[in-house]
Amino acid sequence: MTCQNTLSWYELIPVFSFVGLLGRCRNCRSKISWQYPLVEIITGLIFLGVFLKFQNLFFLDTLSFAFTYAFYTVTLSLLLVIAVYDIRHKIIPDPLSFMLGLLAFIGLFFFNEFGLFPHWPSVMEFLSGPILALPFALFWLVSRGKWMGLGDAKLVIGLGWLLGLSRALSGIVAGFWIGAAVGLFLVVFRRKKYGMKSELPFAPYLVLGAALAFLLELHLFGI
Repeated sequence: MTCQNTLSWYELIPVFSFVGLLGRCRNCRSKISWQYPLVEIITGLIFLGVFLKFQNLFFLDTLSFAFTYAFYTVTLSLLLVIAVYDIRHKIIPDPLSFMLGLLAFIGLFFFNEFGLFPHWPSVMEFLSGPILALPFALFWLVSRGKWMGLGDAKLVIGLGWLLGLSRALSGIVAGFWIGAAVGLFLVVFRRKKYGMKSELPFAPYLVLGAALAFLLELHLFGI
């Protein structure tokens, strides 16, 4: 990003190129952000996690596994992009939320917790996204954007359709717990930079909670 030099293929190998270059550009020696290897590692863990979740399907029906694996790795990778963008810019771009919502809505007709399963969704499956997004929209409306951004509500619509009511609700609650723990940690140990009124991006915690709910099949409320 500093010298605009075109990278060679061996500078684009995930993680290994960063390590081999010692975290610096080969051309101008400027530092490369740790964001790049971290995102690459997390992406690899997502792909591994999806495989482990559906590994039984891999041995039973390879074609069904291929469609299932492609769908969930794409949607979870999109969630990772949303989380990183929110961390850097404190905003969730509408095109990314709409893309997630569209993919998740289409997935209602083709996937369930066991993988590829073409079916007609139930009324509750259709309503899971709007039901879960409604409280977020109300928080935004009542606080006039001070408590929460409207982008979080748009993101939750896609999460509800992607995970279903039970897992999505569990993921949202887990996200709130994780976000509260991180917020308290920052207030206590980073007092000079963070206070009780500091603005923190919430999408990363929603995404982390959703990923945990999906990969670990969290059903905290037995819905």
